[in-house]
Amino acid sequence: MSTRAPSHTVDGVTLQLSHPVELPIEWVGREELKLQLLAAWLVLADEDVPLTPRLTGKPGVGKTTLAYAVGRSLGREVYLLQATMDTRPEDLIVTPVIGDDSKLRYVASPIVTAMIRGGVCVLDEGNRMSEKSWASLAPLLDARRYVESIVAGIRIGAHRDFRLVATMNQDASTFDLPEYIHSRLQPQILIDFPDADEERLILRRVLPFSSEQVLDYVVSFLQLAHAADERYTVRDGINIARYALKSCAQAAERGTKREVKAALEEAVEMTLGPEARRYLEPAPAPRGPRRPKA
Repeated sequence: MSTRAPSHTVDGVTLQLSHPVELPIEWVGREELKLQLLAAWLVLADEDVPLTPRLTGKPGVGKTTLAYAVGRSLGREVYLLQATMDTRPEDLIVTPVIGDDSKLRYVASPIVTAMIRGGVCVLDEGNRMSEKSWASLAPLLDARRYVESIVAGIRIGAHRDFRLVATMNQDASTFDLPEYIHSRLQPQILIDFPDADEERLILRRVLPFSSEQVLDYVVSFLQLAHAADERYTVRDGINIARYALKSCAQAAERGTKREVKAALEEAVEMTLGPEARRYLEPAPAPRGPRRPKA
């Protein structure tokens, strides 16, 4: 891939385009979620337009992974825009910058680049943005399918193959969507924690070098946490397993042996804090002397 992104001209204004993202990730399990996203993006006739769904769930349940994997399954370029509380309208559309030659240049956002090239854009953690930023995208989220750049003085229409999806975290650090945006981001696809078999499959796919003992332990820990409605996710489980495996490997390099269970317990506490220890597998109860029957 060229280190310099391509450019595109709109109404006499040259836009420097963004690069698509290339990530070594794939979606594992829960095929119905892929089908729901694909259905939302389907176009039935020339008069039809794709929907702009939102993927909703707790942090770390795989919303971005799902969006990226489905976009790649369509053979499209995938672009990612990470939303924050500081995201401005121009960050979502076109940003003016001063080039090395001291001339003003216009840089298209990942959203606008995907619009121009007919790609897929994932607006990640969209409910961290302010209403002012969402307002700049309103014409893109309905049948008009365009955005307007005030700084560049142009209107940019979306390629027919362009698809957009927003991910939304369910946590306290997010904003409520304004109603006129909420009604445009439909349908809502809810992503919950995977079951034990799917969780283990994900861990095995990400950590092919792990022992079965480590995977079994982490899945058991996560399932106990899910049952208690904790927010611990597969991402946390992967970090726990990685640290425990590295800790055991480091001990082996020093010529000592570390118990896997002890390494995992330490990894749980270091990753999630001491309160997470309540979901560790309980030690077997000691076998005391049997009492004689009365």
